[in-house]
Amino acid sequence: MNQSAKEKIRIKLESFDPELLKIACDEIIEKIKVTEAKIIGPIPLPVKKKIYCVLRSPHVNKDSREHFEIRKYSRLLDIYPIKSGTTKTFLSINLPSGVKTTLK
Repeated sequence: MNQSAKEKIRIKLESFDPELLKIACDEIIEKIKVTEAKIIGPIPLPVKKKIYCVLRSPHVNKDSREHFEIRKYSRLLDIYPIKSGTTKTFLSINLPSGVKTTLK
């Protein structure tokens, strides 16, 4: 493995709204391309679903239930910086609220 393969920035983006996630990925790619760094992604990760079952009435009619679902969308970006300015550029990006970023 060469030296440049070890020096990468891995970004995991998570959101409940896939449109916000697409906007955030496009914004990161647009800003990082200015620095001439190599970008791999966005790689879509599997959607995580949580399903909650709630009784409709508090005491009777146990057969009457509602199901609610929360979906969490996530993408993965790998950035191979060529210059030290790439990390400074990444830190100055304003992402939409509702998008969680994790650096790995």
